[in-house]
Amino acid sequence: MEVVGRVSGRRRWSDAEKLEILAEAFRPGVRVCDVIARRDVSSSLIYTWRKQLREGKLACALPVFAEVQVAEPVVPTPQPAPCSSGLIQIELPGGVRVSVNAGVDAGALARVLSVLR
Repeated sequence: MEVVGRVSGRRRWSDAEKLEILAEAFRPGVRVCDVIARRDVSSSLIYTWRKQLREGKLACALPVFAEVQVAEPVVPTPQPAPCSSGLIQIELPGGVRVSVNAGVDAGALARVLSVLR
């Protein structure tokens, strides 16, 4: 008995077969080399067919869609409000209000307040 591993000569693949093999080979989580072994097709053909499909040279009966996975929405954690303990508010007669950070330069603040009085 003789067992032949590969068919010699060229094999003709229909466009439908090519598309089926491409869909299988590039499905998420699938290794291309496993599809090559299972379908008995060369790796160069797989990549040639993929290029032909991208260039529109391979007849495609169905539109090509991207796979979408819906995930649960991520609720952002509330951020604490910035600490306002370093903020100084100065109310002057006449309704003028000045707000400065606690680290303000005292000389600069004195000049500003002298102008506003």
